Amino acid sequence: MKILASAKNQAHSFDCAPGEKILYAGLRSGIELPYECGSGTCGTCVAKLIEGKIEDPWPEAPGRAYLKPDADEFLMCQCVALTDCSLEVPASVKLMPAGAPVPLHLGGVVDRSRSLTHDVLLVDLTIEPPLDFEAGQFVLMEVSDTPGRRAYSMVNFDRQARRLRFVIKKKPGGGLSEWLFGPGVEGARVSLFGPLGIATFSPDIAKHLVCVAGGSGIAGMMSILSRACQERYLEGYRGHLFFGVRTARDLFFLDELSEFKAQFPETLQITLALSEEEIPATVREAHPRLGFDTGLVHDVTARHMKGKFDNIRAYVAGPPPMVDAAIRMLLKEGRLSPGNIRYDKFS
Repeated sequence: MKILASAKNQAHSFDCAPGEKILYAGLRSGIELPYECGSGTCGTCVAKLIEGKIEDPWPEAPGRAYLKPDADEFLMCQCVALTDCSLEVPASVKLMPAGAPVPLHLGGVVDRSRSLTHDVLLVDLTIEPPLDFEAGQFVLMEVSDTPGRRAYSMVNFDRQARRLRFVIKKKPGGGLSEWLFGPGVEGARVSLFGPLGIATFSPDIAKHLVCVAGGSGIAGMMSILSRACQERYLEGYRGHLFFGVRTARDLFFLDELSEFKAQFPETLQITLALSEEEIPATVREAHPRLGFDTGLVHDVTARHMKGKFDNIRAYVAGPPPMVDAAIRMLLKEGRLSPGNIRYDKFS
């Protein structure tokens, strides 16, 4: 099917395969249609149908609450075209920059799954075809018999990656996370679409880094640190990572973070924050390279970064309330411009 998307600045046309979500068809054609979650939650990818017929396979998507049905609005990430369609997008739309990784449909197989904490898994997938992505990006994952897709950031950073690694937080009642925590997952097939997201790092930003992560939001930060270390970026710039969880039993990746710190002991500072208890002495002793503090992670970040927000690019990931609080802190206390605060909304 042919899709004509009229945006505020110009019109774009692209092909949409039978059963393919309109948003995904546009993105894989190199057109930067608006989105944030890409999975039916946020409502950012709203469009208005002018001509043609569409179908919504998941009418229960939470993002539909933001639509005006009487205005023929729909979510591009959820709807498929049944005929050629003309639609209006209430935003400016441009083509992706030359050389940027273009999203594509991927097949994946769960290669390995292991527990990091009582409610967090580390999942490795083998994928086909290989994938180029920027550090900090995510993909959308789908399995049969579970409606909708879920966004997961890559932990690793590799060019032409044939394996992807994800941190999976168990969400009570969440169809996909409960499936991943269930039996018989290894060897199962999944469908992926990506890479997506704007919370990306590349060495040409030429700024010091501040990464603020809550819980499973550490995944994309691990990818960013992986690239920064591979490129020796921290030989010329400072890096600060603040990783917040509730209690010591919620901590993970401490060995991996210690290895990052060992590579750049003078320019990389890593601080772990517990919000509901003091840091056990055994944890401090086992990881002497890491720093520790108590309190909400955005408050800990503010204390440690006071007077150090010059020439900063900040990255934020985690539960929505934590992300909102961290952004407010970076704007108010850090006085960072919005363009220097990068985050992706998954929910």
